[in-house]
Amino acid sequence: MALGETMERVTGGDGHRKVPLEQALPERVRQAIRDQEEFSEILIGWAQLAIVATFAVLYALAPRAAGAAVGALQPVPFALGGYFLFTIARLTLAYRRFTPGWFLDLSIALDMALLLGLIWTFHLQYQQPASFYLKSPTLLYVFIFIALRALRFDPRFVLTAGLMAAGGWLVLVFYAVAQDLDMDMVTRNYVEYLTGNKILMGAEFDKVISILLVTLVLTLALVRARKLLVTAVREGAAADDLKRFFAPEIAQAITGAEHEIAAGQGEARNAAVLMIDIRNFTGFAASIPPNDVMRLLAGYQAHMVPVIQRCGGSIDKFLGDGIMATFGAGKPSETAAADALRAMQGVLEAARIWNAWRAAAGYTQVLTVNAAAASGMLIWGAVGDESRLEYTVIGDPVNLAAKLEKHNKALGVAALTTGATLDAALDQGFEPAKPPHRIPGALVGGIDEPLELAVIDA
Repeated sequence: MALGETMERVTGGDGHRKVPLEQALPERVRQAIRDQEEFSEILIGWAQLAIVATFAVLYALAPRAAGAAVGALQPVPFALGGYFLFTIARLTLAYRRFTPGWFLDLSIALDMALLLGLIWTFHLQYQQPASFYLKSPTLLYVFIFIALRALRFDPRFVLTAGLMAAGGWLVLVFYAVAQDLDMDMVTRNYVEYLTGNKILMGAEFDKVISILLVTLVLTLALVRARKLLVTAVREGAAADDLKRFFAPEIAQAITGAEHEIAAGQGEARNAAVLMIDIRNFTGFAASIPPNDVMRLLAGYQAHMVPVIQRCGGSIDKFLGDGIMATFGAGKPSETAAADALRAMQGVLEAARIWNAWRAAAGYTQVLTVNAAAASGMLIWGAVGDESRLEYTVIGDPVNLAAKLEKHNKALGVAALTTGATLDAALDQGFEPAKPPHRIPGALVGGIDEPLELAVIDA
């Protein structure tokens, strides 16, 4: 199991088994994680480019160090030039999404080799014993290179960088000891160490221990951060999926809830409900193959749903060929009734376009789309039990809209609303495409009292 991986129980053909958490994720979620990692590699590349540019500027502006021999080896320009070229190549590959694990390990090795190699050349540049380079403050840059690897949120690369840095410094220490063995350069005197080229082994091991401890802390932090990244990407993908199955405000209510959602929670809202249905669809659907039924519904919904959403409506549910939409329920609105009637007009126009498209495609059956809207106080909230919850609306406007939709056939019209809903919509700025025809004292099946109805046309 790779560093930082956690196990998740999954069910397969062989029963329950544990697999690494990331392997248990769907491929699209794993791809989202890889996208984040590739973006991190681009950030790392630019950070490395900024570092080499800073080094180059400082080297160009700084006067030649006192003690440097005339004509002595000047490795810094070559090291910076080589590192610059490698960084450009690495950044190019990062943009091309070609950064496999082996390449990143090579990148880390070259980072450390260039830095430690540069430190190693100091004793040649200044013609000093090898122990001279052990006091170079340039070693502190290894912490920058280690920290850069944390941007990828993968603890393996931080650990690799830290181990390479610690191991490389140990190599430099033992090289210095071996080179200066005849000169008796190793000391236990701290003053001799600070004021000369003596080697204090305790000080060198302190540097190695500091590198390893920083690496360990960052690695442990990234193990936890990686789990959080995986969880965040998985939940983000789940939230995106929710928006496909639920209205945006319902998805937001689910993912943004401060407390666990439970059945029985509801809010009273002044809202509108729009019901849409295809007249006599059941009989028609029985006369054509099932796949044709589903393709027809897909085309019908593709024409209706965008119209509703453009008018601020939320799809509450699909009921076969029926569509129930709400306005001002999930998200309060001051123009719910007006928006519902605008959507109703839009649906009628979309139905004409859909039937024209069907006729052009060779379909002879004209399908009549009915619509009805009602407004008023209703309850918006969660229903169900602990295993299955659903946000929905409950109240008189829901029942009334459903009954009015069926009443379209009795009157031979396509779209109905109540006089009260029309008046509210007009007050809210609704402008009918054609003057609505009002029907006072109409009797609607299932409604005890007569109602004033209004026929809406596009």
